Amino acid sequence: MTVRRQETAALGHPLTGFRWAGRLLLIGLVTIGGAAAWRCGAALDPTAIIAVIERYPATPLWFLAVHIAASLLFVPRTLLAIVAGSLFGIGWGIVLAALGSLAGAAVGFLVARYVNSGLIDLDHGARVGPILERVAGGGWRSVALLRLIPFVPHSLANYGLGLTRLPFRAYALGSLVGQLPLTVAYVEFGAAGERLLLSGVGWIEPTTIGVAALALSLLIPCIARRRAH
Repeated sequence: MTVRRQETAALGHPLTGFRWAGRLLLIGLVTIGGAAAWRCGAALDPTAIIAVIERYPATPLWFLAVHIAASLLFVPRTLLAIVAGSLFGIGWGIVLAALGSLAGAAVGFLVARYVNSGLIDLDHGARVGPILERVAGGGWRSVALLRLIPFVPHSLANYGLGLTRLPFRAYALGSLVGQLPLTVAYVEFGAAGERLLLSGVGWIEPTTIGVAALALSLLIPCIARRRAH
């Protein structure tokens, strides 16, 4: 019996090969998609995205689907928030951009957690590992503060935090709260741009609100940093 168990352990579980193949496939798809998004950067124009999405009757659902795919392929969420403001206006634009950003963040987090499963050891990371573990240790508040930093790529944070032991609920709550100021800002900018192009009036108010929301997103991390010291 002992010999048979050792042989079984050496051969591995029958599903192990399929799991590793699935992980490698996901890594390959994300890598290829990211490279394609980088090379086709000129096509990531808000006007072009709007023209494509508007062709379909279920536009909100298509927008959410595009948002999730874009989050996996390192497309900036700010770009999609501008599109939401142009397509759906301020109210629905904020709702759909926030939902799309949260859904994309959740999918990226879960993909990273599934793909990793021991493949990457953060404990031996030179610099990134300790930073991610520090954020994970702070719970949803640290995730929210991370989302408020404009120069931290949204998709990179999704994948990175998925490699930590951070609970999914804390991650989702922090992502939802932290993304709101920038989401509001860029949806307002998108709506202002549409009004400016179509009629030339009514764009000052959303622009002002957008600037205020953007300033708030920059101010909160500074206040939090001072309190921490």
